[in-house]
Amino acid sequence: MKTSFVSNLAMQNAMRLTIGRGQNEIQKLNTEVVTGRYADIGLALGAKASNSVTLNSDVSRLKGILDSNALVTQRLSAAQASMDVMSDAAQQMLEAFISVNGSDDANRLLIAQRDVETALDAFTTAANTSSNGEYLFAGINTNTQPLEDFLAPGSPPKVAFDATFLGHFGFTQDDPAAANITVAQMNNFITTVLEPAFTGAAWTTDWSSASDTNVSSRILKNEIVDSSTNANVEGMRNFALAAVMGVELINSPISAEVRASLNKTAIEYAGAAVTGIDNERSMLGVSENRITKANTALESQIRILTLHLGDVEGVDPYEASTRMNSLLAQVEASYTLTARIQQMSLMNYL
Repeated sequence: MKTSFVSNLAMQNAMRLTIGRGQNEIQKLNTEVVTGRYADIGLALGAKASNSVTLNSDVSRLKGILDSNALVTQRLSAAQASMDVMSDAAQQMLEAFISVNGSDDANRLLIAQRDVETALDAFTTAANTSSNGEYLFAGINTNTQPLEDFLAPGSPPKVAFDATFLGHFGFTQDDPAAANITVAQMNNFITTVLEPAFTGAAWTTDWSSASDTNVSSRILKNEIVDSSTNANVEGMRNFALAAVMGVELINSPISAEVRASLNKTAIEYAGAAVTGIDNERSMLGVSENRITKANTALESQIRILTLHLGDVEGVDPYEASTRMNSLLAQVEASYTLTARIQQMSLMNYL
């Protein structure tokens, strides 16, 4: 009879390989227990792994739109806050004109003029509001301050108004000769010279650097909304026009009759400014509501896709945990057996 032998070194190496494979499998099972999905999707699903890739891509895309919508919502909220200030300023200006309607009292006129200046300053500051480094009312020209400050020394709109008045009447608005202006002449100046400077091309030359094109944002795969307005809208032009009349003309040395007619026209422009600004606020509110509904739809889609992903990639955590515990027991036994093998030596038998 022939006797063969196996060295304890060979046995140790075999046990070491067994332990290594067991540890790798335990690590994989631990990942599956923690995540609830296969540790190696490609190995587990084979050709069906493409379904997992597609579903994960769709979920990532939808989450990206949700994140984008959060930024759009922040932008709209900031715009609404600024337009609240503009609306209040327009209302303050309107009340200032109403307070001196039919009055020629110097003190009241001075107070009204200062109130209009305060309203214009607040309006300009709000119109030049920025969020995350982008101007909210510049349209797509988000890196450009949209509105000039009329009250700033040497500002383009102030210079343009002074030149326009002087060119039309032959003297400045503060000249005592302004007392000789008739109602017809003032109305003609306002309707044929001053108003076109705010409704025509001169507006973008002297006052505004904003684009007429608003920033738009995709809130769903097939839905896009305007996420801003711009300083060129009618309500803001009417505000500037009424404000200039209040700052430059309401307290000028014109006759009481001309002042009454001028103030009546200013009230109309200020009222149009209030209405126009509030209309823009309503339009932004519609966009906010559409985003809220879009987010609800996106969250529902993500939940459905996530459930489907669970069916495709999911593992039974109880089964994975049981297998892991079994492997842990086997590895522990292998450690014990390896330790005993290492203690085997011929010296123990000599």
